[in-house]
Amino acid sequence: MKMHSSQVEEVCFGFSSYVNVENIPNLTDANEENAIGKTFEEVKAVLKTKKERDAKLLLRENAWHITDKVRSKLWPLLCQKLGTEDVNETFYGETVTMIFGTKDLPNRPMILPQFVEQSHCHNYYLTREGHKITERVISVIGYSHPDVTFSPVAFPLAALFMHFMTEEECYASMTNILKCKKPLVFITQTKLHYEVTWQTCLVLAKKFIKNAVISLQKQFGGNQSEVELLFSDCLWWIFNGIPFQHLVKVVDCFLMEGMKVLYRVSLALVQLFSKMGSSPGTEWEEQFNHGNYSGAMFTFCRNLPVTPGKLLKQAFGIRNFSSATMLKMQVRTELLVKSKASAAVTSGPNQLKRARSSENLPTTQSQVEVRMASHTLTIKELLTVWSWLPIRITMYQPVLLYTTEEHGCSLKTFFVRVEMHEPTILIIKTCSGDIFGAYCSARWEERNLKDDKGLRQTYFGTGETFVFTLSPERRKYQWVGLDPEPNDSDLNGKGEIKHSSELFMAADNHMITIGGG
Repeated sequence: MKMHSSQVEEVCFGFSSYVNVENIPNLTDANEENAIGKTFEEVKAVLKTKKERDAKLLLRENAWHITDKVRSKLWPLLCQKLGTEDVNETFYGETVTMIFGTKDLPNRPMILPQFVEQSHCHNYYLTREGHKITERVISVIGYSHPDVTFSPVAFPLAALFMHFMTEEECYASMTNILKCKKPLVFITQTKLHYEVTWQTCLVLAKKFIKNAVISLQKQFGGNQSEVELLFSDCLWWIFNGIPFQHLVKVVDCFLMEGMKVLYRVSLALVQLFSKMGSSPGTEWEEQFNHGNYSGAMFTFCRNLPVTPGKLLKQAFGIRNFSSATMLKMQVRTELLVKSKASAAVTSGPNQLKRARSSENLPTTQSQVEVRMASHTLTIKELLTVWSWLPIRITMYQPVLLYTTEEHGCSLKTFFVRVEMHEPTILIIKTCSGDIFGAYCSARWEERNLKDDKGLRQTYFGTGETFVFTLSPERRKYQWVGLDPEPNDSDLNGKGEIKHSSELFMAADNHMITIGGG
């Protein structure tokens, strides 16, 4: 889609024509150590090799100046690699015309989707026209992604993209980020996940930068609630705190590695703030001394006393901080947040219990199809298992994917038929009539995924996985990490869940394993 002539893309210092370049502070500062960055073609060649670790290191250590033109090609490419399919170029233009009746920018303010948080519509250094175009991109996203209910980071991220991209590229990039299927999502899309994100950041901080958190809590007068309040803004330390030059370099890595970059940078900021937060003679001293710790943190971030390169070095210098660990902690935090929300709902005088209405149960047709295809499971047993599932899963209807009666006893056949589906329920009946099974939270295809070192991961899945028995007794065995007071046998010497109790699913051509310990 081509917009009217005043919107034609022009590049100046690598920025689009929608940027007030003269308003960006310290724009003419030299690169750190006057290093020369890789060209786009060199980066593209590394990305094509599919050596993820090499690509990650290249982006982490890049020496591109804030004005480098490489981002106008690199950012759209990195976002494109996240998507499962190409975004239709004509769809955006047609949708703009359908929503607004014209491709011209309106003079009146636009009504933004409900997932936008008005207080965080940061446009950085965009012109008025650039800001309106960002509003239009977000409006189309709201129309084409009705499942996104709360995504306050979407607007500032789109505004940041508009500094380096065309309008169509911005929409395509945002769409690919929203559709990304990686376990650690790139931006939050629901209020629940937004809550889980900052709480996960706090959990990670207590594990990986424990001394910094303890130091802050002491400086806050031992007030744990002040620490939680501080961390509730962790995303905004980055998107509304650190200087623009720092933010752009963080996003270079974020588009390659996802949410874990934001977690790492947040923890690095906490480490720095714990050392300098109460320092005399600083911009944030008065706020800190008056107990406005969140305000002091934002002032600290805006006056960050380290270069972009040193901030990233601090962030990626935190050890043993793997994607698997972050995913595990995020899943556990999500389950705890859900359980607390459920407890809050059911604790009042008008207690609500899990609905067992017809809309949350398999339809009669689904029940009949499952019963006709398998003699392992009765309708009563199916409904029992159904009552144990996460509530969001009960909104779907069950489909029988594999049964030994029809498909034989080959594991190869089993994987061919089920590996692309998520989640799945596995039910086994022994020769003596005992029935047991498991709710498997991840796709069996993940047994073939490899880590950063090219090694196939042994275990996969999340803490939602559970095993159960239906006969001779009906019982659900959930992950011990969800127990408020786990048994001593499930803990290590440090009071943490044993590694063997965090093994959920494993499989190869000869076996299937669910659970461990």
